[in-house]
Amino acid sequence: MKVKAFIDGASRGNPGPASTGVQLLDDSGAVLKEHGRTLGVQTNNVAEYEALLDALRLAKDLGATELLVHSDSLLLVKQVQGEYRVKNAGLALLKAKAAALIREFSVVKLVHVRRELNKDADRLANMALDGTPI
Repeated sequence: MKVKAFIDGASRGNPGPASTGVQLLDDSGAVLKEHGRTLGVQTNNVAEYEALLDALRLAKDLGATELLVHSDSLLLVKQVQGEYRVKNAGLALLKAKAAALIREFSVVKLVHVRRELNKDADRLANMALDGTPI
């Protein structure tokens, strides 16, 4: 089963109150799942990695074997793809967790998208921060 994920991590302040937003779609574009959760006080980069981890777990729970992840965080995409080094120890741990989950799929691709193409994930992350039910 192929799934598309749109992910976003939000932090109001850096660090500050943080959250994740994830939208999963099937091949036809129908929404399979929308998710958001708060993370306490975290940096924006930690929130972006946590959003990726959420997407991987949720897609696996839905039975996905192939996952296309859209993120507006160029840093996250380039680090996970191995193009940028991860200098922060906390992010290195999150990247290792993501790598372990990625190995459970037959295919996982990450693509960088402009912020305006990631509005639903951003909306979900902000809803989580605002305490609005998703």
